[in-house]
Amino acid sequence: MVLIIAQVILSLFLYNPAGNQALTIVGWIIGATAGLFGVLPMITLRRKGGVTKEKDYTHTTVLVDSGIYALVRHPQYLSFMLLSLFLILIAQHWLVTIIGIVAMVLVYTGIVPQADQANIEKFGDDYKRYMQKVPGVNFLAGVIGLLRRIKEGKR
Repeated sequence: MVLIIAQVILSLFLYNPAGNQALTIVGWIIGATAGLFGVLPMITLRRKGGVTKEKDYTHTTVLVDSGIYALVRHPQYLSFMLLSLFLILIAQHWLVTIIGIVAMVLVYTGIVPQADQANIEKFGDDYKRYMQKVPGVNFLAGVIGLLRRIKEGKR
C-alpha cells in the first residue's frame, strides 16, 4: 500500500502532459475499472457476507461467491493492481512505472496468497473449492470460467 501511495504522489509531480494520448485514454478506462473493482466488493460483502451492522464490510461470516466474487476472489487487490497500471499509463514516467510494477508484483505474489490462506483458515474446504472455480485476480479467466459454469448449469 505504501508503494501505491508513493506512486500516486509521484504521479502528481511527474505527470507528463505531452505523453502518448492513446496510453492516457487506456489509462483512464483502466482507472474507471479499478474504481469498480474497489467499490463493488464493499456493496457485495455488506449485502451477502452476513456482516452485522456494527461491523465493517470485511467482517463476513458467510463465504461470498456471487456477484463480483463469481469473477475474481480478490477484486479489491485487483483494484490496487489496476490503480498502479492506471498511474503508469497516466504519468508516463519511468519512476512511476518501476514503483507500479513492484507494487503489482508484491500484491500478486504476497498479499493475494496471504488472503487466500486467511480465507482457507476461516472458511475451510468451501474456500478451497471456491479457489478451484474462481481465479484470484485474473478477470478475463474469471469471465470465461463463469460463462462455462453457466453453460454447464443449463445442460
